[in-house]
Amino acid sequence: MMKGNCLNSAEMTSQTADDAVDQMKSGFVTEQILEGSTGQIHYSYYLPQDYSSVQEYPMIITMPGYDMMWFGADSSGSNLNWRGFLCWTELPENLIVVSAQLTDWGETSALQAIELTEYFIDNFSVDKNRIYAAGYSAGGETMSQAVSLRPDLYAAYLHGASQWDGEYASVAQEEVAVYIFMAENDEYYGSQRAKEAYDGLYTEYSAAGLTEEQIDGVLQLQIPDNEWFADRGITGNYHGGGNILFDEESILEWILSHRK
Repeated sequence: MMKGNCLNSAEMTSQTADDAVDQMKSGFVTEQILEGSTGQIHYSYYLPQDYSSVQEYPMIITMPGYDMMWFGADSSGSNLNWRGFLCWTELPENLIVVSAQLTDWGETSALQAIELTEYFIDNFSVDKNRIYAAGYSAGGETMSQAVSLRPDLYAAYLHGASQWDGEYASVAQEEVAVYIFMAENDEYYGSQRAKEAYDGLYTEYSAAGLTEEQIDGVLQLQIPDNEWFADRGITGNYHGGGNILFDEESILEWILSHRK
């Protein structure tokens, strides 16, 4: 993995995240610490090659599942090879990509995700009309809450293999676009939770005055069966295997096609 201005957690105890921002080197900047209002936020990010403060870039905040959360120094950087982080850096379009290792999947993590989003808005050259979110498993529980708490921030959200813990109405009122992905035989959540999230959002989009055609443009549900996964070399562990969604460029492009 190519790395830019790489600082480990120990180094960050004597050098603040602001110092790293001032250097503004492109590539991967790993294992950073933001002193947030709810505690330390451990995160890594990617800046496009030839990043320039005179140009605005779309940004995505992407949160991994339980196994890549923050459990102390030994877990630091465990999300760096996650496809849900790397895939966005490989697209033709230049994006700022941010991934955090949070400590829970509840209200604290949601507030930290929002604070990290605002930190990058304030300190980087971000196109505020093109801020996106993605969450997988526990990270989806976090981001569904963050997006519903601050739907004004995000243009679209990719909800992967997770349950929806946020509200529906606030997301629909701001017309945040949502793509829901869940394996038909997800062993952990089961596909019914994805259907419930879709139905809940659909009802609120409709209540907000959107037509069926308009709703189809901002709300998608994909529940692949075992054959779909087998075609991609996955024949078991459909919950973990669901990470394959981040290799589906059509899904990524759908997210990035939306604007505030």
